[in-house]
Amino acid sequence: MKNCPAQSPSAMASPAVSPDSSSHDAPSSLHSAPACSPSDSENLSPDEMELLAKLEEQNRLLEADSKSMRSMNGSRRNSGSSLVSSSSASSNLSHMEEDTWILWGRIANEWEEWRKKKEKLLKELIRKGIPHHFRGIVWQLLCNATDMPVKNQYSELLKMSSPCEKLIRRDIARTYPEHEFFKGQDSLGQEVLFNVMKAYSLVDREVGYCQGSAFIVGLLLMQMPEEEAFCVFVRLMQEYRLRELFKPSMAELGLCIYQFEYMLQEQLPDLNVHFRSQSFHTSMYASSWFLTLFLTTFPLPVAARVFDVFMYEGLEIVFRVGLTLLQFNQSELMQLDMEGMSQYFQKVIPHQFDSCPDKLILKAYQVKYNPKKMKRKKKK
Repeated sequence: MKNCPAQSPSAMASPAVSPDSSSHDAPSSLHSAPACSPSDSENLSPDEMELLAKLEEQNRLLEADSKSMRSMNGSRRNSGSSLVSSSSASSNLSHMEEDTWILWGRIANEWEEWRKKKEKLLKELIRKGIPHHFRGIVWQLLCNATDMPVKNQYSELLKMSSPCEKLIRRDIARTYPEHEFFKGQDSLGQEVLFNVMKAYSLVDREVGYCQGSAFIVGLLLMQMPEEEAFCVFVRLMQEYRLRELFKPSMAELGLCIYQFEYMLQEQLPDLNVHFRSQSFHTSMYASSWFLTLFLTTFPLPVAARVFDVFMYEGLEIVFRVGLTLLQFNQSELMQLDMEGMSQYFQKVIPHQFDSCPDKLILKAYQVKYNPKKMKRKKKK
């Protein structure tokens, strides 16, 4: 990864983006309360309890519908009953989707109440996935980016020139090249992506521009206008360890790799020994996980689910998902040499959860993660 720091090392030009505001630990806006079940959800109205129960039923229908479709495609012997089952499940799902919209509309409109009084339930719902059409506003609410002073500077920043412009122009063509919004040199997506990356390089002169960050901004731009995406990105850099990850020294990335290696050694010792025997270093496969939050690993629907959780819980989800992938593939990886593992990480692992991102998130929260131990590793 290459950085393009601005010529002056004076960190942040705007007081809204302080060079010391980035925290190595999860910020206060990120929560670590345990997930709840409907039975221990507090302060819920009867309507909300009913909606939550329907969401649970939706998950069951999705799983049943997926199994039914796989069965139908694999065999035509009972195609009539399979089609009826699939049609019924799909009809029920349409009603569930309406209920999901109702619930998330209520959450967005009553945000402060949900954030303060129903945070356990909110966490559970986020882990189940934020509906696509609500992601823009909910992501802004989650990182408290709805009313940032730096937004008023955005139009003026676009009138200025940045020493990073050439590098940004080169990289945006390689950011989501197959996505319709970003396809083509004159596409709206490439233009607004350039604008946001350039603006950030001007307010944070120490970091400037770093390869990989464009994928994060690109995802934001798929959900919200450029001014709002800029504010969210500033907040992510300030509050979610991203600024430290993207600094020219990349010392924070080294720390994340070190912490991840500790989890690997402790929970998958045999795989760790195999990696070492093949000189397959953690940075070779995990660096992009931390720098792009799996946006260059998974297809967008799966990556967006990981990003939903990241917006509420921080980098912990990257550690959890990363170790989940290793656990899930340990037996196969143990049979491969370095070249084989490299190919496996590139071609097989990214698509294993395409049809079941819920399974990925569920498995991620079965991974052992001890925040206190991770902090001790940071101090060392």
